[in-house]
Amino acid sequence: MGKIQIKQVRSKIKRPDNQKATLIALGLRKTNQVVEHEATAQILGMVNTVRHLVEVKEVK
Repeated sequence: MGKIQIKQVRSKIKRPDNQKATLIALGLRKTNQVVEHEATAQILGMVNTVRHLVEVKEVK
């Protein structure tokens, strides 16, 4: 599987606890922070949970 870059583009303020916990589990703590992860099923599921708060790019 390839790598993906995940960037938090919206705030987690006034979001449900599960979405806040998902962002922390992905390693995103601040807006505009970028992290890289392997594109595993678990990571993609987490990204799907917070898809309205993040941008995802495939890393080559």
